[in-house]
Amino acid sequence: MTIPIAPPGRALPILSPDKISALTPALADVIEYRKSGLSLNWIVGCPLECGYCVRHLFENFEMKVPRRLMGDEEAVTALVGHPYFRAHRTPIQLLNRATDPMLPVVKPHLFNVLRRLDGQGLTNHVLIITRWRVTPEDCGVLNSFQNLRLTVLVTHSGIDNEKIEPVDSAIAAASLRTLFEHAERYRTVLYWRPIVPGLNDSDEHVERARELSLHAHATVFTGLFFRDEIKAYYESHGLPMPYEDTARRKIMPEQAEQRILDAYELGATGVQEWGKLFRKTSCGVAYAHGEADYNGHYGIRELCDICPPEQMARCRSAWARPELAEVTKQARAIGATGPVEVDERAIIVEGLDEPPRYFLQHGFGYQCHDRAKPHHYRRHGRAPIGWQAENGTTRA
Repeated sequence: MTIPIAPPGRALPILSPDKISALTPALADVIEYRKSGLSLNWIVGCPLECGYCVRHLFENFEMKVPRRLMGDEEAVTALVGHPYFRAHRTPIQLLNRATDPMLPVVKPHLFNVLRRLDGQGLTNHVLIITRWRVTPEDCGVLNSFQNLRLTVLVTHSGIDNEKIEPVDSAIAAASLRTLFEHAERYRTVLYWRPIVPGLNDSDEHVERARELSLHAHATVFTGLFFRDEIKAYYESHGLPMPYEDTARRKIMPEQAEQRILDAYELGATGVQEWGKLFRKTSCGVAYAHGEADYNGHYGIRELCDICPPEQMARCRSAWARPELAEVTKQARAIGATGPVEVDERAIIVEGLDEPPRYFLQHGFGYQCHDRAKPHHYRRHGRAPIGWQAENGTTRA
């Protein structure tokens, strides 16, 4: 696969207003609030062609050459001036939606934005997700930032069907090892995803992930987003269908999760050695930095049954049930309707889309759920596909 390389000193072109207006509105909006952070995506276009890419949802999968929607300085200004941004608290994601941040033509802009954020003295968590090549020189740049709590998550699936994932997973594996070897101020996480039963969950795939987990500060495993747009791409390209149905949330069947946890338990008895394994991105990121989870997952206690004792202690110490009056006040201010509830697991609201719910969640360090879209016991916010009971396994 040939990847374009930026000539020295040449910046990516900025799309004209006419071309930006032709994009889907969601793609043209450079800031999106996702569970793992306020996401800044001022560059779009990617040549890597992973069949399950979320770019299908933005109707720009055919855009292979990266282009900017605005300048780097303008992007930073938009981020820190966003109504949901809070200095030192709001987690940030960079370029996780429409390109790979470590592509040769993209990473100079990534580093420029990181430099500008770090120069403001911000200590926010910043997450960068890549499956492309990372060099020791790149690590030197990543180590140079003095304030940001920076994490590089390396996506590795082990999928060897080139029609689904043309990028050799060996590239991500090499990048992970390089990042881990040179890490000083940043942390690196093995992003073991998407796991699809029958495609990349064989004994050999699990063993490869186990070995790679030893070259990361934490490992996060998760399933597949399989939306209607991605299903349509699979059908039009004759790809093997991973599931009969699509879902709003990630699909991670109960048996697939249990297979991984069974293998992980072997490590607990000394048969195999594993790195630290987590179900949720923020849990792995927080552990890698020696902090409590900023998403408040400790309230969903069954999520924590694989967490290291020292991480449980951090999260237990930091986790506090917020006062209903204050939660209600803030929720109403951003548009919540109906009753607001705070139980032992989460804040429960009505009338709020995901961005304002994440704003509350990160502000209080406590899960925030939509009453109409409940998180069922043990399913951990995943799709119902592959779970025997509607609510997951019954509470013990």
